[in-house]
Amino acid sequence: MEEVLIKVTGMSCQGCVKNLTGALSATPGVSSVAVSLEQGEARVAYDPALVSSNALRTVVEDCGFDAV
Repeated sequence: MEEVLIKVTGMSCQGCVKNLTGALSATPGVSSVAVSLEQGEARVAYDPALVSSNALRTVVEDCGFDAV
């Protein structure tokens, strides 16, 4: 397992956190997700054999947020 910290901009409420957490958690290869509205970040533990960190950033962007 590896872990990536993705800076996320555009989140404004706990609903954003819930939506992003759900989308990342549903991604094959992801084992845990912690999204922080206050910190503006998503910490994701994942299996690099199943998903790349770039693919996780794409999930963030597909939810309508900017992955930095």
